[in-house]
Amino acid sequence: MKPQPMIAVTDVERASRWYQRILGATSGHGGSEYEQLLVDGEMVLQLHLLDEGHHHEAIGEVGVPLGNGVALWFLVDEIDRATHFLRDSDTIVTAVHFNPNAGHRELWLRDPDGYLVVLAGE
Repeated sequence: MKPQPMIAVTDVERASRWYQRILGATSGHGGSEYEQLLVDGEMVLQLHLLDEGHHHEAIGEVGVPLGNGVALWFLVDEIDRATHFLRDSDTIVTAVHFNPNAGHRELWLRDPDGYLVVLAGE
């Protein structure tokens, strides 16, 4: 089994660019309503326009804060590589630090829609 999380975002193309930069991901679909983000050819995240239903109901409710209670956790090969791509506008929640409970380093960020994104690794 491989998880393929999907999150609701207010601007798919903006979120895609952010995740591509932070994760070193590539676009696997592209578009303004839906995106698949790939790392080494494997889908790691799906982005869906907040209020677009397509063939199903919308996956989010307009007016409700996005990201509340959700942490998107990514195990990365090199945290230092990821920090190289940070910009002043990126919201750092917790700078790179060692988590003794997990035995690795972590960087906690907020994406443009408010989701907590944790990069973990060496």
